[in-house]
Amino acid sequence: MAVKLSEGAIEALTKGNDVTNPVLQLVNIRKIEGGSGPVRFRLMMSDGLHTMSSFMLSTQLNSLAEQNLVAPNCVCLLKRSVTNVLKDGRPVVIILDMEVVKPADQVPGKIGDPTPYVEGQSKAPQSAPSAPAPSARHLQPQNGGGGLASRGTARDFGKKPMPSTPGGTSKVVPIASLNPYQSKWTIRARVTNKSSIRTWSNSRGDGKLFSMEIVDESGEIRVTGFNQEVDKFFSLIEQGKVYYISKGTLKIANKQYTSLKNDYEMTLNGDSTIIPCDDSHDVPMLQCDFVSIGELEARDKDAIVDVIGVCKSVEDVTRITTKNSREVSKRNIQLMDMSGRVIQVTMWGTEAETFDGTEQPILAIKGAKLSDFGGRSLSTLFSSTVMINPDIPEAYKLRGWYDKEGHALDAQSMTEMRGGGGGGPTNWKTLADVKNEHLGHGDKADYFTCIGTIVYMRKENCLYQACPSKDCNKKVVDQHNGMFRCEKCDKEFPDFKYRLMLSVNIADFGDNQWVTCFQDSAETILGQKSDYIGQLKDSNEAAFDEVFQHANFNTFVFRNRVKLETYNDESRIKVTVVEAKPVDHKEYSKRLIMSIRKAAVQ
Repeated sequence: MAVKLSEGAIEALTKGNDVTNPVLQLVNIRKIEGGSGPVRFRLMMSDGLHTMSSFMLSTQLNSLAEQNLVAPNCVCLLKRSVTNVLKDGRPVVIILDMEVVKPADQVPGKIGDPTPYVEGQSKAPQSAPSAPAPSARHLQPQNGGGGLASRGTARDFGKKPMPSTPGGTSKVVPIASLNPYQSKWTIRARVTNKSSIRTWSNSRGDGKLFSMEIVDESGEIRVTGFNQEVDKFFSLIEQGKVYYISKGTLKIANKQYTSLKNDYEMTLNGDSTIIPCDDSHDVPMLQCDFVSIGELEARDKDAIVDVIGVCKSVEDVTRITTKNSREVSKRNIQLMDMSGRVIQVTMWGTEAETFDGTEQPILAIKGAKLSDFGGRSLSTLFSSTVMINPDIPEAYKLRGWYDKEGHALDAQSMTEMRGGGGGGPTNWKTLADVKNEHLGHGDKADYFTCIGTIVYMRKENCLYQACPSKDCNKKVVDQHNGMFRCEKCDKEFPDFKYRLMLSVNIADFGDNQWVTCFQDSAETILGQKSDYIGQLKDSNEAAFDEVFQHANFNTFVFRNRVKLETYNDESRIKVTVVEAKPVDHKEYSKRLIMSIRKAAVQ
């Protein structure tokens, strides 16, 4: 079956006329390299009447060329494109989305007898009337109210023409079409994040700057203003408002300072204009590419990600002192989504101080940093945007799921819970689960929490003589002259401190497990300090034995680390108690009731 090209499409595209889904043939493709920017591909296309070499693939379509999915003679359907005019007046058509409808190996050669397009020298078809005038297909805001748009969802551009600028002199272009090779453009975008004014002083002088992140339906970009532009624009810009912006300078984005998904960033200059836009209902609030919490384990350390989840629990605000002696507020929250996994998110500064998680709100976080400290955890950054109960489909879906069934799940935490616990979610397991699920057999240690009763303790070798230095717990060597040597500190001391390293067998209703308890957890189990226990061992063996007898058959909540370790070619599971605390029977009962409800609906 012969393929019919959209005759006249090239002339219409160059003039900015409306072109709907033009079908063009690829005549040639050339890679453009050089500079520090991304590789670009320049295309010569034919509509059967004319050829023109001023077509460029947007960088997000580079894979089509790199994988040879587009090759000379193939026939393509242009789904989305935008025409830019260079400083010398030449038009360039940026292809934002296209589909190969006929691969090159299915097309015998060049279709028709096209000639190079020259403006004002149109070539009419020799036979058959012309096809209807094609229509321009530009990126458009989605119909409906402004919201938080998620990347990866289907969006229908081209339902209506782009709005004009306030003066009506030109059309608004999408952010996705911006590049350093064009000069006359105006975008209409919403400010999603605005920094404070930052200053610097060095050998070259003093200065100040501010930055903002803006978004429209096609994409997002970072904008920075320096010195005079700070004075001119900073007080005008309000986060959340929509503006017409034109005549900024485009350059390759420095990914050290931005996590936005755009190859370019914008700098304001003396010719730049920023005008408030009143008709802003169709401009989205944010662009997010949400990653499931369950998938974060596979992401690289320090990756910048967008997440959405339910605030399952929240800790109190604490104050910490940074390395440069600055005090800052922080707050940890536990975020859960439909993957059934929970991750700790650390919020900072004013955001941490004002956040209220008591009603278990939905949180959408754009640009959080992923850490592998203590498993997996997230932290907001200076550039992060946090939205509480955002008006988006993902939030409504998540709220419905959590209220119906998610609240009853024993969610598995991806973050090791440290310190006093704070009541955060934990990876509850029975001792049989630990063995049946082969916890600890992976590359990294696993963490789990269980209710266990002490059935036996090894008193032998439960104490050792340690270095008395504050931050050293190394075992000392008795010099038999009244002095004790620490090899780590390379010093001798006239005394030592006792440290506990206790082997305990704990049991629940289905199984038992040997665990190792170090200082803090061992003191909790025995109910006595290590120094006192050491004194009893040296002076009153009966009282020493009584401490262990009294601790037998007590029940605790154990938070544990489990890892398969190999010693002398023998592999075995080692379980270390991270924390032991008395059972809160009220909370334990609530958890059991939730487990019963969960089992009842299965």
